[in-house]
Amino acid sequence: MSTNPTASADRYDTPDGLHSGARPPGKEVPVRSVGDLVRAAISGWLGTALEFMDFQLYSLAAALVFSQLFFASSDPGMAVIGAMATYGVGYVARPVGAWYFGRMGDRIGRRKVLFYTIVLMGSATTLIGVLPTYGQIGLAAPALLVLLRLLQGFGAGAEISGAGVMLAEYAPVRRRGLVASLVALGTNCGTLFASAIWGLLLVVVTEQQLLDWAWRVPFIASAVVMVFAVWVRLNLKESPVFEARGDVADGEVVDDEQIAAGEAPAEAEEFAEARSLTVKSVAVAFLLRFGQAGNSGMIQTYLITFMTVFLLLDKQLSTEVVIISSLFAFATVPVIGLLGDRFGRKTMYTIMSAAGLIAALPCVLLIVSGVTWQVIVGYVIIHNLGVMALASMENLTLPEIFGAKNRYQATGVVREVAAIIATGATPVIAAVLVDVTGSWIPVAVIIMFFSACALFAAIWMKEVAGRDLTDPRPAM
Repeated sequence: MSTNPTASADRYDTPDGLHSGARPPGKEVPVRSVGDLVRAAISGWLGTALEFMDFQLYSLAAALVFSQLFFASSDPGMAVIGAMATYGVGYVARPVGAWYFGRMGDRIGRRKVLFYTIVLMGSATTLIGVLPTYGQIGLAAPALLVLLRLLQGFGAGAEISGAGVMLAEYAPVRRRGLVASLVALGTNCGTLFASAIWGLLLVVVTEQQLLDWAWRVPFIASAVVMVFAVWVRLNLKESPVFEARGDVADGEVVDDEQIAAGEAPAEAEEFAEARSLTVKSVAVAFLLRFGQAGNSGMIQTYLITFMTVFLLLDKQLSTEVVIISSLFAFATVPVIGLLGDRFGRKTMYTIMSAAGLIAALPCVLLIVSGVTWQVIVGYVIIHNLGVMALASMENLTLPEIFGAKNRYQATGVVREVAAIIATGATPVIAAVLVDVTGSWIPVAVIIMFFSACALFAAIWMKEVAGRDLTDPRPAM
């Protein structure tokens, strides 16, 4: 018997026992060309890159200039708090956007909604670059900044989940892992591009020029990426899986009135009545995302502060390790995607989360040594194991867990709710524990905890590689 989990590719009753009984009927899945797949892959990569570039642009601006430009206070510390609080507003809006646009995407199609999210997210970022400052219009300036951050987060909440769903539904069944991993690569591209723009600005302009006008350049320049992404999505065909749904007619899901009046496809009623969610499907998806997001908050956010504030390492070293590790991730992400296609999501999630759990303590020990090469090695290993390897599989596995009936909405809401809990609370908890204990041990323990969450979910889940994505029901 083949070890390839996708050997039974498009069958409903797979040998690993994903389901029993016949799938509610649908239509034949439309064929997409290689060119269509390339456009879908570029679309997903660009959207994710723009999302992470937008948020990285703002986070750097908030740290460097926004406290002076938008928040007038005699206490510089309070101005910084105001700038950071505005940064957090964007994350609050993300779950709402995931619910709203995800629900819409499950009714009118992925392509239309991904067009809306990229325009909303990109426009909000560009408009930040033309905002008047506090010195020009007073309190209206931070109010407008908050509004644009809300709009930015509202669109971003459904962007990366939608890109993952679109690529999962577009990709050849035996290459889903590789193709969908491109979404995770977009995170690296966006972060590195935003960091490079700000790094160049800090070198070529004076501090006064930065405050006067140069801070606007990165935000306005992001419009170039948005325009290109919009152009790609205008030429993108709808997801073939969405078009093959049994309750879709003329590009949209039919409603109950049409079914009752006999105006819907014959299979629509049975498809619409299929069970859409189970406790296990939601719990497994939540824990997989919770583990990856928690590690991301610890490793990509708190650990950098820990290195500079607690360990007193040079700030330049902290920046360099992030860049070096991100470059390694350009190999990690597609390789893990390929291995997920070969050995299955369950197997690779189990191996990588267990590896992250085991590596947490030695990697943190390498970092706290303070020796440059050890810091770099420790960070690169734990970042790629605990964050990027899981992100590579996550963008495909979550869409595979949920059924065609509400895949977009379920994927988006689970992703964003798990992330806001994990990444919102974790850095604060870590900072308090390190401050109280005066030790690095809480850092290792928290990383081990999140890796254990992902490992538990991986052991609990059923294999989902190669499942029929036109099935409206969840995989478990």
